[in-house]
Amino acid sequence: MRGADLIAQKLHQAGSQYAFGIPGGEVLALMDALNLAGLKFNLVKHENAGGFMAEGVWHALARQGVDAPVVLLATLGPGVTNAVNVIANAFQDRVPLIFITGCVDGADAETYTHQVMDHQQLLRPIVKASFKAAAGTLNAMMDKAISIAMSGQPGPVHIDVPISVAEGKSAERLRSPAYGIRAAQLPFGEVVEQARDLINSAERPIAIAGVDAVNACASAEIKAFCEAFQIPLLTSYKGKGLIPEAHRLSLGGAGLSPKADKRVLPLLEEADLIVLIGYDPIEMRVNWRNPWSNETPVIELTPVLRSHGMHHVSHTLAADIKPTLITLTPEESTGPLDAETDWLRDRIVPTQAALRADFAAEKSDWGPASVFHELRKTLPATTVATADSGAHRILLSQIWESVHPRTMLQSSALCTMACALPLGIGHKMAKPEDPVIVFVGDAGLEMGLGDLAVLRDMQVPFIVCVLVDESLSLIEMKQRANQHPNLGVDFSATNFPALADAYGGHGVWVDDTDTLKREAQAALKRDTFTLLACRIDRRAYDGQF
Repeated sequence: MRGADLIAQKLHQAGSQYAFGIPGGEVLALMDALNLAGLKFNLVKHENAGGFMAEGVWHALARQGVDAPVVLLATLGPGVTNAVNVIANAFQDRVPLIFITGCVDGADAETYTHQVMDHQQLLRPIVKASFKAAAGTLNAMMDKAISIAMSGQPGPVHIDVPISVAEGKSAERLRSPAYGIRAAQLPFGEVVEQARDLINSAERPIAIAGVDAVNACASAEIKAFCEAFQIPLLTSYKGKGLIPEAHRLSLGGAGLSPKADKRVLPLLEEADLIVLIGYDPIEMRVNWRNPWSNETPVIELTPVLRSHGMHHVSHTLAADIKPTLITLTPEESTGPLDAETDWLRDRIVPTQAALRADFAAEKSDWGPASVFHELRKTLPATTVATADSGAHRILLSQIWESVHPRTMLQSSALCTMACALPLGIGHKMAKPEDPVIVFVGDAGLEMGLGDLAVLRDMQVPFIVCVLVDESLSLIEMKQRANQHPNLGVDFSATNFPALADAYGGHGVWVDDTDTLKREAQAALKRDTFTLLACRIDRRAYDGQF
């Protein structure tokens, strides 16, 4: 077999099912090998979008119990540099992305310079590891790459493959993975008993869960733990849906909205115990540094030791999150599941009501909040939403109620634009039965218009909701707040419905909730995408979040 075949078969052996990329002469053998090994190769219009489609696939497969890395393939030079943004996103947003790049052989690189650069040096700051494939060591290299990508906090791993290695005959045979089956890590020692005592004696506890809890698939265990001790749960935006957000103990997602922070941060100051469940503050705003006193007992459940310096922790349970939660949760409930403690009655329930009022639909019945509320009411509970970066994402993340984890996808750590549409496309590929809606600003959609062609070719029902305000609203708001002049944030309108029609979809202008509801319902029955171009005022987000 070729070296490319062994690389591809190792990925298939690890459970990978999809690969994304753009062909180039240096990766043709790799692309062929991935296809022969059973990985569905998907042609994309840009490597950055391909990486986000891979992430969307990863979330969809994880929801179906598949724990495997996803693959992005890029040719040398511009193929690699086009992907830098999405690799950085995978690193910060904890996505196990195997990034395979083609390169010229070392001997050629000494005298041939066209498109040649040091891929590894470029990528090392934004990957967990980078490997240069060499004949005779491909089994070992792939085992290491896959293990590193999937262990601890997942993340991207880069593999640079010289042409001669990919196309040349390999003397190696496919071997079973060297990393084997991993036993769960359990917490032990006196710190566990101390944590139990703190939890049992707390009168004003609050829990915060995040991306590591999502990646641990710990939703059921978190719900059981919170119900057993009547602990309200706050999540990061990535953690939305770890318990259903309509649950009596849910405070929803937080992290980017100053208006929401004014409600939830005082709870952290008042709490007599904080439990961090897979919470990575890389998603949070600057005012989430040290949000509680150094005297407050803080128990952290984490798969990796933290070094961010964002806040104080008194007790660290460094182990796998699911078994740790099971260890801390009594087998039988200590009281009725609907018990209302003084803390819940006096502080949590009023905060929940205040948050609902803060993020209610506009009194005029039209605006971004009205759009989000109407679509949440209209679309099925199983709908998967994705959000691009911008003002709309912050407001949407406070309004949209998630029933399950991984059903509201976004770039929460890197906060990059042009991610929502490919994230939604990837999820739809791997879990086509779920309705998908993408929320994007007009500037974000224009940044990644080529993805509509990929969506067109899928011929599936799919909703793209674009908020048309002809402005980079979040940046414009910051300009005004800092008394800077309006510069480089406003632009003319695009005829998005016409654009959708040109790409083979169905587009419509939307200016009221009745039209929005009607068109959203019709979109679920089409065999192509529907683009809902919702026109809102340029300053429609003022005071909203």
